Amino acid sequence: MRHLFLLSAATIALALPAVAHAAGPDTAAPADTAKAAPADAPADGQSTTGNHGDEIVVTGLLNQSEKDVLAGTSIVSGEELTRDLRPSIGETLARQPGVSATSFGPTASRPILRGFQGERVRVLTDGIGSIDVSNTSVDHAVVINPLLAERVEVLRGPSALLYGSSAIGGVVNVIDTRIPRSVPENGYRFDAIGSYGSAAKERSVGGAGDVAVTDKLVLHADGSYLKSDDLHVGGYVLTPEARAQALAAAAGPTTPDDPDFAATAALKNTLPNSFAKTWTAGVGASIITDTGSLGISYSHYDSFYGVPIRYALASGEEQEAPRLSLVQNRFDLRGEVDTGGGFLKQIRLRAGYANYRHFELEEDGSIGTAFYNKGIEGRLELVQANRGGWSGASGVQFFNRDFNVVGDEAFLPKNSTQQIGLFTLQQFDFGALRAEGGLRYEMTTQQANPIDGDLRFFSGKRNFNALSGSAGLSYALADGVRIGVNLSRTERAPSAEELFARGGHAGTQSWELGSPDFGLEKSWGLEGSLHVHKDGFSLDASAYYNWFSNYISENQVDPAICQAAAAPSGRDVDLPCFQFQQAAARYYGFEADASFRVAKIGGTAINVDALGDYVHANIVDEGPVPRIPPMRVLGGIEAQSDRVTGRVEAEHVFEQDRIAAFETPTSDYTLVNASIAFRPIPGNQKISLLLSANNIFDVDARRHSSFLKDFAPLAGRDLRATVRVGF
Repeated sequence: MRHLFLLSAATIALALPAVAHAAGPDTAAPADTAKAAPADAPADGQSTTGNHGDEIVVTGLLNQSEKDVLAGTSIVSGEELTRDLRPSIGETLARQPGVSATSFGPTASRPILRGFQGERVRVLTDGIGSIDVSNTSVDHAVVINPLLAERVEVLRGPSALLYGSSAIGGVVNVIDTRIPRSVPENGYRFDAIGSYGSAAKERSVGGAGDVAVTDKLVLHADGSYLKSDDLHVGGYVLTPEARAQALAAAAGPTTPDDPDFAATAALKNTLPNSFAKTWTAGVGASIITDTGSLGISYSHYDSFYGVPIRYALASGEEQEAPRLSLVQNRFDLRGEVDTGGGFLKQIRLRAGYANYRHFELEEDGSIGTAFYNKGIEGRLELVQANRGGWSGASGVQFFNRDFNVVGDEAFLPKNSTQQIGLFTLQQFDFGALRAEGGLRYEMTTQQANPIDGDLRFFSGKRNFNALSGSAGLSYALADGVRIGVNLSRTERAPSAEELFARGGHAGTQSWELGSPDFGLEKSWGLEGSLHVHKDGFSLDASAYYNWFSNYISENQVDPAICQAAAAPSGRDVDLPCFQFQQAAARYYGFEADASFRVAKIGGTAINVDALGDYVHANIVDEGPVPRIPPMRVLGGIEAQSDRVTGRVEAEHVFEQDRIAAFETPTSDYTLVNASIAFRPIPGNQKISLLLSANNIFDVDARRHSSFLKDFAPLAGRDLRATVRVGF
């Protein structure tokens, strides 16, 4: 908190001159406020899926038009966000190019970008980390509520490293309105959403409102509530192979402690223990002038959810139905000052502090394991004025986390992480030719402090100094056509989980073993991109290649290795043994999305669109990286008018048979979806009704990237109705 107060004081000091020089009662919004396209504006003859070429990318140091960004970028807002909205940010984004999800049930589903997940993907809320423990394990939910999102930006490629050297896969930034950015034109504004989904009897409602108390002071309040039952799935809960194992176990010798294997094999249509109940509340306030703004907010997040069961398939195996009770209290700060020219155009400050805990509950409701996390993150950015085509921004980022696990499944010691990063991004516009260069230096300290002298864990400190950089060029071949190439060099400090893990983890049914001796993970990356934005046609495509040294991955090894690690504490290892290891690795792949207007009938535009992505990942001399999403293609046809939008799409996910030794193959599947959106009031885009049918043919679909894919399919047929109201 001391750091937060210091950051607050610094921002206030910067903002006071702006407040003092505010001109007159008619206060204009900050310069950045008017740049982004309205969230609910209908597309101009282009599909609402995929790239929005004329929108402004807020994520990043410089707000740029998306068509000018060298790397692959996706913006999800307005009608598209309403259509794809799900309880977790991972499932909400799963239909974007290059994006998959961990799918550890409908609630705990984190984004996967270009095959990277966990530590290699940064999930932000308004530019600052979610400050939770979702990176620690896939059964831990991301504390970000998509219901209250105004827009979501996905930034992939080298420029994402400006948010941390760990963001090799990319950055997901969820932008909300909790800290107001502008004064409402009529003195107030209100947005609300309500939805129902049949697959889990999902009922959700959320709303946010701003009131201008004076011509410069804006107050904000928001809240949301979601409740869902166990998820409907399209067929058996277990894969055919897992069902065969369960039936074989039922026919063999069993013990009184074993579950009913025959009943497990017969599970169908409903995914047990996948319920959820979540509510949030938040307040905020901003002082907004024509030369800057200063805002603060407080939010509370409370969730109780079940994690799908990893079923026992042989006598003697354990089987649990985990339930998690999660609470986070969070404070945020944002300040911006327009300096009036000279060398600097703007000074920005963003900070957040959160106190998080979640309890993993036993069947009788008692607390089995408790996770505690306190964290603070802040960024100070100095944005340069454009001087003859040269623009840029530089800054400093600070992050501190105090983390502890208490209970029977404490697989990590009490530990702290402190990180300071210095970064710069410089851009040069020579007309048709543009150049970009970025540099980041990061100092990380990882400290392990085991409680009560637990001899399993390493006790001590590791220090890392990482230097990462990127350089890129783009060239306009014609009006609206631009090609680009990026080269990056990254260094990433190992996470506390990769260094210090040493214990059983029921959520992933594994005994995890880290190594405090790890060095920096290093990689080179090369990416080429093509952006075409013409009237009635758009295409965005990227191809990339990354080669790693000291790549950190978790692999199944001989149980004797984990048993030896557990010996000092006298504990037995009763789960499969997984060890973090470092080796050389190679990643390559592509992603592309395109939209084409095929006809215009009166005031209705008919568009077709398609996207595809593919990732190939290999650990040198060992084999495939585990849980890599297979190739996917998605195509749709959409009719758009001012008041009605109708869409039909089909997504085909190919079989994944490039697997690690401990994985099983995943079958291909095809999902067919349809939706229709109505805007009943002419000229009013803020009031809409959207009806959708997802997985119309109720197919059995499983994501290969999920730890639970053999036990937890995706949602079956899901009929959804969503109402949005704004004024």
